[in-house]
Amino acid sequence: MIYHILAIGDVVGEEGLAHVERHLRSVKKWKDIHFTVVNGENVSLTGVTPRQVEELYQAGADVVTLGNHAFGKRQICNRLDDDPYLLRPANYGGRMPGRGWGIYECGHIQIGVLNLVGRFGMDCNVDNPFSTALRLLAGEKPVFTVVDFHAEATSEKLAMGHYLDGQISALWGTHTHVPTADAQVLPKGTGYISDLGMAGPIYGILGIEPEQSIERLLGGLPGRYRAAEGPCKMQGAVFSLDSGSGLCVDVEALDIR
Repeated sequence: MIYHILAIGDVVGEEGLAHVERHLRSVKKWKDIHFTVVNGENVSLTGVTPRQVEELYQAGADVVTLGNHAFGKRQICNRLDDDPYLLRPANYGGRMPGRGWGIYECGHIQIGVLNLVGRFGMDCNVDNPFSTALRLLAGEKPVFTVVDFHAEATSEKLAMGHYLDGQISALWGTHTHVPTADAQVLPKGTGYISDLGMAGPIYGILGIEPEQSIERLLGGLPGRYRAAEGPCKMQGAVFSLDSGSGLCVDVEALDIR
C-alpha cells in the first residue's frame, strides 16, 4: 500500500498560521494524506507558544517539529516535556526539555519522526546530527521513518540524505524558508528535498518585513522581527511511501497560495 506523508515548511507568524488553518485540511483531502508533519518554530517569529501548537494540531498537523528557535518562547518548555507530538531537535543536549524522536500510529502501521538541527552556520550548541541520527535509528524501526533536518547549508542536508539513504523513508530540510528544486528519490530509496520552503507572507524576506531585513544588512537597528503584510503561501512536499519496502516511490513539491 502507498501512504502519502505531507510535510509543511516553517510556519511564519500568525499570518502563516492563519493560512495553514485555511488550507491544510483541504490539501490533505485533495492529496489523500495519511500523516502530516508541520515545522512550527517560527509561528511566533522566534519560537512558538503552547496556544499556537494547539492551533496547528486543530488545523490538521499530526506532529509539530521545531528547530534552532525551539526555546525562543520559554512558556513552551513544559509542553515540550508533556506533549509527545511536539518535537524539538534530538541533538540538543540532554539538559534541554522535550524529545526529538517519536513513533506514531499512521493508519494500520507506525511512522517514526526524527527532528534534527544542523551545525554548519547555525548559532546553537548541539551534538553531531549524523551520530545522533545513527544512534536513534539503530535497532528495530517502524515501517516508515521520516526526518525533518533543520539546517542552513544544502550541502549538510544533502550529506545527511545520502548518509541515511535506504535506512529511512524520507528526509526534508527546513530553516531557509526558500523551497529548493531538488525533490527526488535518492538511489537507495529515500525521498528527499533540501528545503520545503515556508508557510507565511509571500512578499516578505523569509516572511519578515523587507525593510526590516534590509536595515539589518545595512548595519542598522532593525528591532524585533515583524511579519510582512499581504497574501501568504503554504509550501511543502508530499512523499509517497510504500509500506512493503518502507521506502519512497515519489516526491511532489507543493505551493498553495
